[in-house]
Amino acid sequence: MSPHPQVLSRRVTAGARRLAQASETGVPCAPVRDLIGHDDVDAAYAVQRANVERRLAAGASRVGRKIGLTSPRVQAQLGVDRPDFGVLLDDMDVSGRDQVPMRSLLQPKIEAEVAFVLAEDLDGKSLTMADVSAAVAKVVPALEIVDSRILDWDITFGDTVADNASSGLYVLGRTSVPLRDVCPREVVMEMSVDCHVVSRGTGSDCLGDPLEALAWLARTCRELDDPLRAGEVVLSGALGPMATVRAGSRVHAHISGLGDVSATFSGGAE
Repeated sequence: MSPHPQVLSRRVTAGARRLAQASETGVPCAPVRDLIGHDDVDAAYAVQRANVERRLAAGASRVGRKIGLTSPRVQAQLGVDRPDFGVLLDDMDVSGRDQVPMRSLLQPKIEAEVAFVLAEDLDGKSLTMADVSAAVAKVVPALEIVDSRILDWDITFGDTVADNASSGLYVLGRTSVPLRDVCPREVVMEMSVDCHVVSRGTGSDCLGDPLEALAWLARTCRELDDPLRAGEVVLSGALGPMATVRAGSRVHAHISGLGDVSATFSGGAE
């Protein structure tokens, strides 16, 4: 039996407050599944929206979305059969900075991805692969710094959705190419941390094709009456395993056909 709407609203509020407090204090919290349930997707996204709206009210701006759980291996680990998504805000973009500030992160990990920048809204009725491809302005190599407000990454599908798809920060590379010049499904990625290779993968490791991931997101957001808009950045999902980063870590990734993207993490003393 579904909980009474007022009870569910209180649970959503409590879940959002728990995650927000972890973010504000820098102290990871307990999972929120005890409040919203293990598999109540609507409640999990309601928690996500509550905290995104809180940050927007504090002055942040929405600049895009991120797709998570695009790897079949990660889906199997969490016992789910679908990806999820989160919201990118302007204060999450650390592209071009000399150092990624560790002070804003709790338990960071990093992964290399294909990013799409949209030239057109994706709010049509069909949203075929052709429609989605035509809306892409450019393709960019990216690093996503994923993070969890939940202690020890002890997450289920509902926990990660509620926690804005375990998002943290992101870095876009300095180079970009038009979609006609690259086949996202065929790109090859290699990522190193402190000169040691920690992750390899291909575009096909991201839901079979990063463009398929983008199409899934476009249709999902349209169904939620919150379609993708021109100018938005979409992080399409990891091309390989994520790796842990620490204060002082130096990360470099090369994605064939797209180029390089790098990040250096601060020493944590700022």
